[in-house]
Amino acid sequence: MIQLEKYYNKFKEDHRLTTRHGTVEFTVTMKYIHECIERVVSNIPQNSTSVVTTNSVKIADIGAGTGRYSVALSKEGHDVTAVELVQHNLDILRSKHENVKTWQGNAMDLHFLPDEAFDVTLLFGPMYHLHSVKDRLAAMNEAKRITKKGGYILVAYVMNEYAVLSYCFREGHINECIKNGTLTPDFHTITEIEKDLYCYTRLEDMNLLNEKAGLERVKIFAPDGAADYMRREINALDEESFQHFIEYQMAICERPELLGASSHTVDVLIRN
Repeated sequence: MIQLEKYYNKFKEDHRLTTRHGTVEFTVTMKYIHECIERVVSNIPQNSTSVVTTNSVKIADIGAGTGRYSVALSKEGHDVTAVELVQHNLDILRSKHENVKTWQGNAMDLHFLPDEAFDVTLLFGPMYHLHSVKDRLAAMNEAKRITKKGGYILVAYVMNEYAVLSYCFREGHINECIKNGTLTPDFHTITEIEKDLYCYTRLEDMNLLNEKAGLERVKIFAPDGAADYMRREINALDEESFQHFIEYQMAICERPELLGASSHTVDVLIRN
């Protein structure tokens, strides 16, 4: 917790998601959140007395950071509850939009939120920082508990190959990582909660968690693809070319041959 607080007290999460590579990630991700919202609404029977409409879906944003998604979705008219562990992030979120309900809390223990209360649950930050299968499964099970049957859970990960390509090869740490044993023989990163802030994931790790949590995948997508590798090049694009890059990422974000090398991947799951 102390390590996480120190990091986010200095790291400008708001800035990251408004840079060009962050804009790609946000734009693509919002497309899939909207798809889930539309599915929730379309599954409500015609004769139902429910007041849920496309503008009033109940959404939980667990690990909400400074509220990039919470605030945007609340401004669209949705009923948003945000949970964030780091007080600094929570203060920024609360200063932005008073209609977002906020809690300080840990993704592994959401006892303050009721069972089956939300149509869509976002679990975008926690899996970056939870290292053990036990802790990750606890967060998944809590997200499952608070989500209605037939509702959707979107879980984001930082990908293993992104870490290896960026840190080990592009930044020149490969020899050091081989020597200190932080890579397996097949180049899967080995992280420790005591010293490593981030935990990196492969598709098979995600599959194992889904199986253990009893959640079914609807689809999986890469919200940013190569954008994080190409920050300089993307920043140099004119506005028209940048819009084409976003269109490109929208078009290829579900291609299986590209998923694992994206910096982030989002698993779209349904709670049956």
